[in-house]
Amino acid sequence: MSDLDVLGVSVPEDWVTLPLPEDSVAAWARETSAELVERSRAAGYALDSRALRSDLKAWAKDSRRRDPFSASLLYPDGFESALALVEVTLLEPGATGPRITLEGLAESFSAQDFGPPEVSYVDLPAGPAVRIRQNFAAESSAGAEDPKVLQETLTYGLIPHGSVCAVMLFASWTFPGIAPELEETIDEIARRMEAAV
Repeated sequence: MSDLDVLGVSVPEDWVTLPLPEDSVAAWARETSAELVERSRAAGYALDSRALRSDLKAWAKDSRRRDPFSASLLYPDGFESALALVEVTLLEPGATGPRITLEGLAESFSAQDFGPPEVSYVDLPAGPAVRIRQNFAAESSAGAEDPKVLQETLTYGLIPHGSVCAVMLFASWTFPGIAPELEETIDEIARRMEAAV
């Protein structure tokens, strides 16, 4: 059982938070697509609400399989498909397992698909963290000609002050050319995470 009393995640305005497990995905997608269509219309873009609703549903269903604490999607004005996903999960030490450490998180969540990951250790307001930037070969979407795509990721493993648990922030994207700006945004989301015992 988690020792955290507070766990909060704040995302910028152009991100959409996925529905809670008890919420209807279809109803959420209908309401959210209407909001995004209106927001994009105000910015001078016309969107296909059906395509947007389908994209929202697919992301929500996929994320629910992993059961994150929180999940959000990046939908800039004018886009009918999400450009990035951020999921936050909680890791608890096993009853007989080892204590969670930043080094252990770095080892467990690193891969060598496209060379060694960029691993750094940082101090966030909520506690010490490991930052892992890496790329993976991921499955492409259904019906795509190429079986694999490059998936870029940025992961934070945070051990909140006084906690034995870890808060994991996983960000991923396949849209080319957005990495520098997206990394800045993810870094800011990590800095603004609230976690306390």
